[in-house]
Amino acid sequence: MIQISKCIAAGSGLAGVLVKRAATVELDWDVRQKSRFDVIDSSGRQLGIFLPRGTLVRGGDVLVAEDGSLVRVIAAPQPVLRITACSEHGSAFDLMRAAYHLGNRHVPIELKPDHLKIEPDHVLADMLRAMHLTVVAVTEAFEPEGGAYAHSTHGHEHAPASAKRIAIPVVAAAPHVHGPGCNHGHDHGHSH
Repeated sequence: MIQISKCIAAGSGLAGVLVKRAATVELDWDVRQKSRFDVIDSSGRQLGIFLPRGTLVRGGDVLVAEDGSLVRVIAAPQPVLRITACSEHGSAFDLMRAAYHLGNRHVPIELKPDHLKIEPDHVLADMLRAMHLTVVAVTEAFEPEGGAYAHSTHGHEHAPASAKRIAIPVVAAAPHVHGPGCNHGHDHGHSH
């Protein structure tokens, strides 16, 4: 078994041709958030991954084996829920409300400009549909946020460590309530 104990974020600093020629491993989110795991790469080699605790491996990262060989990580497609604003009576602001509520539940969430992704959960899907969002089960790569204070090899500091952090309160928007004067029909002949 070949051991790997180094991860280069997005192959930063490596020649593109080397990364392109590297063997690959396709890993889902559950595996990529672990520091220790075994896997077989596209060349058929058995690899033992021993990364520093707390390391999150992302699609596009490059692992460096003890023999100096490179292994490019591919984020494997997996079942996720894709959440979008309802095109008939919703807005992009509804996605911000959803992200707020999911964040309060400490749910791993991938943020995109026009949609959110979470791992399948029927209770959360029902909650999001009740918020008049469209929730669809799909199979796609999942790259959730690491969190503002997570140690990530993908981020960089914008301020010195001695800089004082301030708290900015977040206020949830009023819920979308149907009733007299809401100015849209109540026949939702589509699936949320």
